[in-house]
Amino acid sequence: MKLFSEKVSGTGIAAVLLATLLGAGCSYQEPAAKNKQQETAQKETKQRGNYNQSETLAQTQAPETVAPEKIDVAGSRVPVEAAQADSGRKVKQAKAQHLLEFSAPGSIPRPPLPGPGFIPELDRENYAKISENGVYRVEETPVSTFSIDVDTGSYSNMRRMINQGRLPPGDAIRVEELINYFSYLYPVPETSTQPFSVTTEMAPAPWNQERQLLRIGLKGYELDKTQIKAANLVFLLDVSGSMNQANKLPLLVKSLKMLTRQLNENDTISIVVYAGASGVVLENAKGNETAKIAMALDKLRAGGSTHGSAGIEQAYQLAQQYFIEGGVNRVILATDGDFNVGTVNIETLKDLIARKRKDGIGLTTLGFGSGNYNDMLMEQLADVGNGNYAYIDTLNEARKVLVDEINSTLQTIAKDVKIQLEFNPEFVAEYRLIGYENRLLKREDFNNDKIDAGEIGAGHTVTALYELTMAGSKAQRIDALRYQQDKNTPVKVKTPVGTDELAYLRLRYKAPDGDASQLIEHAITFATATKALSQASDDFRFAGAVAAFGQLLKGGHFTENYGYNDVITLVNDAKGKDAFGYRGEFLQLVRTTQALTDKGITRRQ
Repeated sequence: MKLFSEKVSGTGIAAVLLATLLGAGCSYQEPAAKNKQQETAQKETKQRGNYNQSETLAQTQAPETVAPEKIDVAGSRVPVEAAQADSGRKVKQAKAQHLLEFSAPGSIPRPPLPGPGFIPELDRENYAKISENGVYRVEETPVSTFSIDVDTGSYSNMRRMINQGRLPPGDAIRVEELINYFSYLYPVPETSTQPFSVTTEMAPAPWNQERQLLRIGLKGYELDKTQIKAANLVFLLDVSGSMNQANKLPLLVKSLKMLTRQLNENDTISIVVYAGASGVVLENAKGNETAKIAMALDKLRAGGSTHGSAGIEQAYQLAQQYFIEGGVNRVILATDGDFNVGTVNIETLKDLIARKRKDGIGLTTLGFGSGNYNDMLMEQLADVGNGNYAYIDTLNEARKVLVDEINSTLQTIAKDVKIQLEFNPEFVAEYRLIGYENRLLKREDFNNDKIDAGEIGAGHTVTALYELTMAGSKAQRIDALRYQQDKNTPVKVKTPVGTDELAYLRLRYKAPDGDASQLIEHAITFATATKALSQASDDFRFAGAVAAFGQLLKGGHFTENYGYNDVITLVNDAKGKDAFGYRGEFLQLVRTTQALTDKGITRRQ
């Protein structure tokens, strides 16, 4: 287990050497003492170099709880051989230092926190490769199918990096998560028999008036207090050495305290921690036992390497043990995603989470920290576990996710929600889905109830945007095929209702505890369109501005000459009601990004 006994800076080493020289001039030292002092300085120098190189040189101990199945986790950076090489004094130190210290704060020495203006390196952050959706010609590929996604982690992670004074890497930007970070005024379903409403709107695209932007909006049914299900929550918390920073474990503890204050006597809380070993800190506490829960959280200390597999197994065991029939049963994983001990097999971990999902136990992931953050892992695990993925960078974000949106976060009203859109080639020549790259489905997946898809929580809003090029427009990007034109172009398009049907929307979803999907169908006509962008709703124009900003951060491959100043102008005009200040904050982020771009700040590719 890693011990933070002392972090030696370059000036610290100089001070040690200077003290040695001064001491030699003032008093006599035995040769043995001099040798010991030199040995110590060398050891500290080596320690500093190793710390800067890997940040987590783990002195591991055998897990106190043996996992039924050893799971390797992608993103490992500490070789197993290095961990096994520790012996003698280091092993004794590791055994003497338990990952939890139930004593006064400060019992474990910690490295100094970064000073003002410190910007952590992003070189070790892990993001999945994202290739933006391309343009499709309707005559050739008329159907688009994808799963909904209500995650917001990409937005708050992007905000963290911009506020640190750097542009995020393109792969860190999932445009749909930026759009869905904000709520929109879609109609609320009147009854729970229809879990969400469907809204469509179309107007010229902000970045090209020759193209159209089609918005599809879903609004989840809002539960009243009598409809809120009891929750069985197991907090699975990373207390490894990499969490020993102000924006990690301390922020995590404060965030979970905010969540627990929203619970009552019908809810249960258990806490499992993991580092070099896993252990149960709290078991089956009532939701209204806030003091008991807070005391357990306050006792957490960071130290050691990160061996998450044993903790995950243990968390699921507790979730199963205290399972609430008809309630919310969920493991909430809070970590920086820095799994660095064990083997390397993320698919085994995902298989475990998928099995538990089928048993009615979901997984929500909460990401923290920077420098070594594993965004790819956190997003993938939440998707497999039928849960949300959020990144917590501030207490305000914790309040948004775990207080203001707690029902959306925990209370699922529909699962495996899929969207399929068929475009009418009589009116639409080309289309492009903005975002949702990692949620695309095959056409045949839409009717296959065994294919997993996204969930929507109570009161949640989901927004999807398509960029359309209309038939006959000079803005078409793709030339017609020479040899396949006659084959793919229908002689006469037959529409079931009228002649103004430009697309047909189909949605499938399952009840939270159901296995068979239900179908919703909705014709999209020109009645939803406005001739000028200025005539569209504030929500439509704001969503378009967010979409433009996200695309610019990814390189602006489809936004032509549209720039950050154009986004600022549109947001100022379309901000609308902003009760919590999120839209105003977004405007400031765009301004900062513009300033960073003007100064020649470049992103890490």
